[in-house]
Amino acid sequence: MSTRNRATRPLLVGGKYLAILLYLLFALFPLYWLLKIGLTPDKLIYTEGTALWPSWVTFDNFRSVVTQTDFLIYFRNSITVSLSTAFVTTLVASAAGYAFSRFVFRGKNLIILLMLLTQMFPLLMIISPIYKIFATVGLLNTLTGLIIAYTAFNIPFATFLMQSFFDGIPQDLEEAAMTDGATRFQALRLVIFPLTLPGMAATLGFVFTAAWSELLFALMLINSNDTMTFPVGLMTFVSKFSVDWGQMMAAGVLALIPSCLFFFFIQRYLVQGLTSGAVKG
Repeated sequence: MSTRNRATRPLLVGGKYLAILLYLLFALFPLYWLLKIGLTPDKLIYTEGTALWPSWVTFDNFRSVVTQTDFLIYFRNSITVSLSTAFVTTLVASAAGYAFSRFVFRGKNLIILLMLLTQMFPLLMIISPIYKIFATVGLLNTLTGLIIAYTAFNIPFATFLMQSFFDGIPQDLEEAAMTDGATRFQALRLVIFPLTLPGMAATLGFVFTAAWSELLFALMLINSNDTMTFPVGLMTFVSKFSVDWGQMMAAGVLALIPSCLFFFFIQRYLVQGLTSGAVKG
């Protein structure tokens, strides 16, 4: 290494860590502010204004959210809808992605084009016909209807994710297994399926996050307190003349827990999926 390179290397390393630090501050500051307001007593939220640290910390807002509101109902509904949507979407997208990756059939390109078109329409354009269909078949104000809507909306993109991942798995592996006497289903179950776990985890995480934070469909298709999901339930903390910032922020902090736990348990597969081409391009 030349003398000049040895002199500039510490600056490059320092600049890299400084950029990472600035990014973390930018990304995590909203989360810190969420926690800070949630821990601040109601009487101090407005008087302390933009003070960086709360002068007094209390868990009253968290206690009130859990014991005096319907937060647990919203929480249960969001868990049910998000997990169901994630598992059903991943299952369907895996089968469709495998078919698009491995087989040549008539109309394949047209189907892919139509799936791409569904991703180009704004949600506001499709929410009205969906509302009409659900009203006709009796799926309005039900968690089943919400799961169907989320699944239908997420399947195209999830299919492309899984197809991209299947494309990265050599077809020779299946052919070698089938040459050794395995059926296609056995080759898929014993050889391909273990290799697709990272891609399925990446798809599962993407769909779970999308369903967990979705607001527009839930706002239009749900109107009962018993079937509200968390994003819609948050709006109940806003009244005509005031906003309960403390409870709203405390509810927001509690709502982060399932997402954090979900990604903690799938992170190993998620990282493998991200680095092996499951979400490329």
